[in-house]
Amino acid sequence: MNVPRTPRLRGTAWAAVTLAAVLGGSAAVLPQSAAASPASSASPGQARVDAAVLDAVSAGQESRFFVVLKDRADLSTAKRAKGHGARAKTAFDALKAEAADSQKPLRAFLDRKKVGYESYWIANTLLVTTADKSVVEELAGRADVASIVKERTYRLDGVEAASQAAAAGSATAADAAGTVTPEWGVADIKADQVWDQYGDRGEGVVIANIDSGVQYDHPALVGNYRGNLGGGAFGHDYNWYDPTGQCGTSGTPCDNNGHGTHTMGTMVASGGVGVAPGATWIAAKGCESKSCSDASLLAAGQWILAPTDRNGQNPRPDLAPDIVNNSWGGGDTTFYQDIVEAWNSAGIFEAFAAGNDGDGTTCSTANAPGAQAPSYGVGAYDSNGKIASFSGFGPSLVDGSAKPNISAPGVNIRSTWPGSSYNTINGTSMATPHVAGAVALLWSEAPSLIGNIDATRTLLNDAAHDVDDTHCGGTADMNNVWGEGKLDILGAVDAAPHTAAVVSGRVVDKATGAGIGGITVKAAGDAVTRTVTTVADGSYRLTLPAGAYALTLSGYGYAAAGESDYAVVAGGDTTKDFTLDAVPHHALTGTVLDVTGKPLPGATVKVAGTPVAAVTTDASGRFTVPDVAEGAFTLTAAPAAPVRCNGPAAQPLTVDGDETATVRLPNRTDAGGTYSCAPVASAWIPGSTKVALTGDEDATTVSLPFPVRHYGTAYTRASVTTNGLVNFLAPRLGDYANTALPSTTQPHGVVAAFWDDLVLDKKSSVQTATTGTPGARRFAVVWNNAAFVAAPSVRISFEAVFDEATGAVTLQYKGIGSNPLQQGASATTGIENQAGTDGLGHSFDSPVLSDATAIRFTPKGA
Repeated sequence: MNVPRTPRLRGTAWAAVTLAAVLGGSAAVLPQSAAASPASSASPGQARVDAAVLDAVSAGQESRFFVVLKDRADLSTAKRAKGHGARAKTAFDALKAEAADSQKPLRAFLDRKKVGYESYWIANTLLVTTADKSVVEELAGRADVASIVKERTYRLDGVEAASQAAAAGSATAADAAGTVTPEWGVADIKADQVWDQYGDRGEGVVIANIDSGVQYDHPALVGNYRGNLGGGAFGHDYNWYDPTGQCGTSGTPCDNNGHGTHTMGTMVASGGVGVAPGATWIAAKGCESKSCSDASLLAAGQWILAPTDRNGQNPRPDLAPDIVNNSWGGGDTTFYQDIVEAWNSAGIFEAFAAGNDGDGTTCSTANAPGAQAPSYGVGAYDSNGKIASFSGFGPSLVDGSAKPNISAPGVNIRSTWPGSSYNTINGTSMATPHVAGAVALLWSEAPSLIGNIDATRTLLNDAAHDVDDTHCGGTADMNNVWGEGKLDILGAVDAAPHTAAVVSGRVVDKATGAGIGGITVKAAGDAVTRTVTTVADGSYRLTLPAGAYALTLSGYGYAAAGESDYAVVAGGDTTKDFTLDAVPHHALTGTVLDVTGKPLPGATVKVAGTPVAAVTTDASGRFTVPDVAEGAFTLTAAPAAPVRCNGPAAQPLTVDGDETATVRLPNRTDAGGTYSCAPVASAWIPGSTKVALTGDEDATTVSLPFPVRHYGTAYTRASVTTNGLVNFLAPRLGDYANTALPSTTQPHGVVAAFWDDLVLDKKSSVQTATTGTPGARRFAVVWNNAAFVAAPSVRISFEAVFDEATGAVTLQYKGIGSNPLQQGASATTGIENQAGTDGLGHSFDSPVLSDATAIRFTPKGA
């Protein structure tokens, strides 16, 4: 195997530890001896400040950095709570409450300084953007601030492919007799023996990854995706999260790298590829593509503890996964120790790659978070039982702890790949999901261990096969090359407390006797709730600790059934079959109306949570769903694209005969629910005071007649550009090409009245005007007769109006004719917060504007 040793990334270090990103199948190596700039400096009583932040603001350059607070939530109550859902909710509530309380004074300070920020609760930190050195100095002197850390991006390098011979040799999924042949790594850790001896493939356990995404409909993965509703229908809310925005606005999972699909496959794929092919999976895309930003990783970490809908709203900690795989890392990280401790308090087992910076000899090459004491770090070995040349060794440079914790197969690992294919690659990234999948097998067979992180680690450690290599310190039993040794999940399962029993059976149709796939079987006890889904022939398998359970069965097209008091005795495996009655089906027709009450063509209508195919409204806004089973559902409707002010709708639907429904779309809101958008009647305000703006790519700053609040921060000055922007943060920064809002790229903190490449000539002007009396004033910024650079003879007039009483901003347009440029074919309209993490785009490169159009963005509670 050829593992590249060429440094590919140079990043500012924290505490003088080299930042080396290792998310990837092959090593992207930055030797530990490669010194970076001094990390920080701090006077007594001051917070540590990353040198890169000081360098930037001292030069008058903008910097994005995290302000880390000293206070931490008390998670002891969460650790004592009974049941996975209760522990997750208790941890979530404690973290949210601590962040809300301890961040309040800091947020007030930043508001006074007119500085934008984004708050996080899982690590109690705020992402701040400023070029003001005095603000950084004041932040460093605050008693509630622990440190100021430059926002980082961890590089995801291209994966290192294994040799063609190795790839071909491991490509068989089934032998001639039709039995599954496990991949070498699956067999080496004895996962296949757990399947055979215990009938355990990870059923009832939910596993997740934070990675580059997952091809959710890969044939080897689609069957056990939690968002698979059956019949070709999917529900991605609470099952998929993309804080990076790379997968688009539809909320559909994607993987634009391949790494995430590969790691997920090693955990749960069918065909002998995955360690726990019976487990259910969900995923968070914490890595943009070839890199993973701190902001995205933090957001993904929060989602793991409390999954949300696709808009990041309505958190459900009861839907948190049991296990999360993290095949990424780098440097002396700041936040991940906090995240790991939060996950563990909620009973979520985490596994981290130890990193690919090794050379087979040098010690202390393991990377954080896998090299941090709270994390369970994983090294890699090959099919010959030798440690991989790239596997990171301890002891940890971060905190001196012994690392890795354990080692697993990580060379020539064949797994799923986007395009419904397979790929064979190398890395500790490939070893780590073997451990995550192994825990799924362990917890499925011994559910009394679920959430018990310490006991689970002890079982894995004690069962591991020792390898005596102490050249980096340690003992034969636990050393800094292999950790506890080679993973053996059969040994761990053998040694686990077998206080459970298997309840299995078959669910069939009463009329036909045919097995029914896709039926949810839920067993709810005092401290344990487990859910599985029947396979195609109607069979299911549940492993439950001794106790009394309420068994409930539900599935589309069938009447609910179950048993209210089902007793499970330790070791008393039982068979429990169910017969379900099919329910009648009926037709559903209706109309979708937009926010103004007009019929909306092209809207997508779904009976959510069912396999019923989605339909699209016709030119009259009408839709027909010819065949819907009786039952209580949610009917959803969404516009064809996130333009104008039409938001997605969801309303109850009860089907007990032929039904007719009218769905009116609500006003669209931003992800945080801070602003809503609505069309309003136009009330044009003529400009009266000329602004000194001319030509192309010009900007100037204007004084505001009253404080204008934008995403919680009050401003008395704002910049106005020739390109149709009002910018509260900078005179101009990256506004040369319009983007959809929100955007990770500059500018941030803007009102895009009509963001396009415009020019102001002798026929054009920008003016301001103030109307009304104090307390009820309106301030307008008016672009008169602006010309398009792409077509100078085409003109447009528009304005942004700020309301003193409500805090609303209204965008208004006049003189728009049939030209697509005037209608917004190359423009952006909308608003964005100061960090670029939230916003409300009304349109992007869409010709949706007409004469006398007016759109109002109103803050919540106004």
